[in-house]
Amino acid sequence: MDTLLDEIRNCEVCKAHLPLGPRPVVAAHPDAKIVIIGQAPGTRVHETGIPWNDPSGRQLRKWLDITDDTFYDETKIAIVPMGFCYPGKGKSGDLPPRPECAPLWHETLFDQMPKLELVILIGIYAQKHYLGKAAEKNLTETVKAYKNYLPKHFVLPHPSPRNRFWLTKNPWFEKEVVPELKKRVLKVLE
Repeated sequence: MDTLLDEIRNCEVCKAHLPLGPRPVVAAHPDAKIVIIGQAPGTRVHETGIPWNDPSGRQLRKWLDITDDTFYDETKIAIVPMGFCYPGKGKSGDLPPRPECAPLWHETLFDQMPKLELVILIGIYAQKHYLGKAAEKNLTETVKAYKNYLPKHFVLPHPSPRNRFWLTKNPWFEKEVVPELKKRVLKVLE
């Protein structure tokens, strides 16, 4: 696992497409029971090298109902984004994750984590990649149908502050989905 993580952290496959250069951010351990698959690091995470070290991460930890210590304990929770490096700015937020990362690294990485019980898929990119045709027509419908993907996958919208409008428009998420997420995370980590 250490050798693989070194390879990932030194990857430069899509260097020419990265405005801030490569800085792959990943956290994994063979004992991890939960993996969080998000989009790609933002600028703050790129600067620090610490995954989910931003307002989105704080919101995610609230949804999971776990402390920073638990969240960053690689023996419990792996953090494997769809794109390991900051992809650049788009018109309404960051660009999509680079398409090279997941096909290049995910399977090999997950092969070395035999204890995984729960895969948390955050956002449309992770959901489309891992659920394929089982995903609904859009993110809202996929998250509404979260029970269809249990017990292996748990689907979430991105916890970004930019999604306040989505959360306001979909109050069922924090009322129904978040309590189920907390319960499942607690059960896996016990």
